Amino acid sequence: MQTILLWIIPLFPALAALALGLLPLKHNSRGTHVAAGVALAVNFGLCVWLMFLGDAEVTLLRLGENLPIALRSDLAGRLFLLLCGGMWFNSGVFSFGYLPHEGNEQRYFVFYLLSIAAINAICLSATLVTMYLFFELMTLLSMALVVHSLSKEAVAAGIKYLLYSIAGAMMGLFGIFVFSGMLETPFFVPGGALQPDAMAQHGSLILWATLITVIGFATKAGMFPMHGWLPTAHPIAPAPASAVLSGVITKMGVLCVVRVLFYTVGAANLRGTFVQTVLLILALCTVFMGSMMAFRTTGFKKRLAYSTVSQVSYILFGLFLFTPQAFAGAVEHMYFHSIMKNALFLCAGAVILKTGRTEVSQLRGMGKSMPLTMWCFTIAGLGLVGVPPLSGFFSKWDLAQGSLSGGPAVFSWLGPVVLLISALLTAAYLLPISIDAFFPGHDHGEPEAAAAPLEVGPVMAVPLVILTVLNFVLGMFPGLLSDAANGLAALLM
Repeated sequence: MQTILLWIIPLFPALAALALGLLPLKHNSRGTHVAAGVALAVNFGLCVWLMFLGDAEVTLLRLGENLPIALRSDLAGRLFLLLCGGMWFNSGVFSFGYLPHEGNEQRYFVFYLLSIAAINAICLSATLVTMYLFFELMTLLSMALVVHSLSKEAVAAGIKYLLYSIAGAMMGLFGIFVFSGMLETPFFVPGGALQPDAMAQHGSLILWATLITVIGFATKAGMFPMHGWLPTAHPIAPAPASAVLSGVITKMGVLCVVRVLFYTVGAANLRGTFVQTVLLILALCTVFMGSMMAFRTTGFKKRLAYSTVSQVSYILFGLFLFTPQAFAGAVEHMYFHSIMKNALFLCAGAVILKTGRTEVSQLRGMGKSMPLTMWCFTIAGLGLVGVPPLSGFFSKWDLAQGSLSGGPAVFSWLGPVVLLISALLTAAYLLPISIDAFFPGHDHGEPEAAAAPLEVGPVMAVPLVILTVLNFVLGMFPGLLSDAANGLAALLM
């Protein structure tokens, strides 16, 4: 059964997208929503089903003797797959209420389904080449979500997204070329697949290739210096697309980094090297820079975009420490950030849809007219700051503890200091929005938002509530995720 699911999970959303594109639904929003909703629900159901099954592997085809295109269900792949399927379904449901004012819903959902098909395949990839091929396919397909409105600004943002992504992928491809001749097997191996004497013979080349490859794939995760696409693409895309760009597609960069560091080269070969030092510096610089830029930015969605730049590098920092507790914290934060940032972007989309207000300074009093939306925003913001008992507290705790207990030299204390400063900045750029929304003053010189009810309908409200509840539940019961995260850390290190 696992082998059959490995075929079905990437293939089903692609076939559903093809069917949706061929159906005569161009002027029938309800029909488009029903078809897309059923496809997204089935996709998520398949992801959940696979979680309860064991490991499996299937080779789709061979490009050469040592170049299999293969899929595999392992613990890392299943964890990423479940997150992606759930967040894609949640944002898709929100889209049913949001997209009618954007238009071209059928085209949007065709590319939305095609994108999750490529993402499913990345999660289940068993080799570097397989992962790279579907990674590039995801970039091309998800670009359509960024340029959906086809405005001049959207096209420019889409081109920037494409250029950054291709540049990053080319850096990743360089590493694949280097590693291919030094692997015992082309398949991912927990702990690393390098030949036993590879580091002794080609150590310098492997280290430089690893550094370039990780920076390349981390482009999707928004790590400095390849972060520039993110604050441009997020604000211009429709809010549900911004949510999955931030909450899901950035995590594909994280997954590729995990596959390179822990399944190809191996943490043992990188611990204590200049590669680890450089990557830790880049991650911490990104954490601080993203928080500072978010604090200085006045655009509502752009502030959230810079927040993503910062928060995803929390995850990368945890990975680069090469300690089990920090790795587990990184996996936890991957889930928690996705949940909280999806909620924040969807709340921002709801406000923009109902009021047309896109600047932070225009949100005063919004809690009176959109109380549910702003409460969901507030709780997600508190979670992102790391306030207990919300979920973000536990992942940041593990990241800090993992750094203090086993981080290299200066990073053992510098990491927690930067994370703490970033948390304070996160509070400074998110919480004032909620304070002004519920307790507007009258000395800012800005108009207060209208108090007339503007709350979103059930189709948009339910996804917001679900994400808010998840933020609470995973905070109250972190063991629901931490057990799997610790198990994966033990397997890899």
